[in-house]
Amino acid sequence: MNTPSDRPVLEIRGLRIDLPGTARPVLVDGHDVLALDADRLRALRTGTAAMIFQDPRAAINPLRRIGDFLTESVCLTGTTTVKAARARAVELLEAVGLDASALAKYPGQVSGGMLQRVMIAAALMGDPVLLLADEPTTALDVTTQAEVIALLGKLRERFGTGLLFVTHDLDLAAAISDRVYVMYAGRIAESGPADEVFERPRHPYTAALLASTPRMENPRGRLAAVDGQPPDLRAELTGCAFAARCALATEICDRQAPPSLPAPGRPDHKAACHHSDRLGRTAVDA
Repeated sequence: MNTPSDRPVLEIRGLRIDLPGTARPVLVDGHDVLALDADRLRALRTGTAAMIFQDPRAAINPLRRIGDFLTESVCLTGTTTVKAARARAVELLEAVGLDASALAKYPGQVSGGMLQRVMIAAALMGDPVLLLADEPTTALDVTTQAEVIALLGKLRERFGTGLLFVTHDLDLAAAISDRVYVMYAGRIAESGPADEVFERPRHPYTAALLASTPRMENPRGRLAAVDGQPPDLRAELTGCAFAARCALATEICDRQAPPSLPAPGRPDHKAACHHSDRLGRTAVDA
């Protein structure tokens, strides 16, 4: 079972965020976000962390103008005036490649790519320390996706905002991330620098994901599949969550959850696997 010291920690502009281990909450500056009252949670969402949702059309009221969407939340906090909020909205719209004319438009009057830019601007309205992007490019075409990814990189540098990017796209994660956390069944299976995790995976699940990714050098080759089904998360997991689908699994995997241990000589690359020493780079090509 994971101990508090096993928990991955993000430190951004003086803010400490403890990501969940097994059956443990997310802590922001030592506070359990699920235990905060409404006022403290609102303050957290306004000035500390913000979110970019997967589908902007599902997150923005189609009957309200974009200007209202951008300014309403920060005005409700009482920390700024309507005039200042509107000026901030124009500044951020320009930062994401739009202009002030977007304020008067309704969501249905702009494209999906433009609306995702509006969503990014809205997330930055409160100058958050952390920006949580939940599959923000899934609903976009490939060209617009590339534009949004490049935009997020520029905004991260300009505003000094930390970016936590949630995705199922391994190639996208490799292109945008400094560090990667691979999760399975609600647990962090592997974490470390992006290039090292993808080149030298130390968890069988990471290796299986990489093996199932299409490659240009073998366009007609059969993709590898991960046999079996994910565990029922309604039941208590006593061992390794991936054991039933893992070719390396032994008896200890069924009865004991593996600790998250560093690779030899690489303390920043960890894997929660009893047999990570048996998994080498060749596992990716298996």
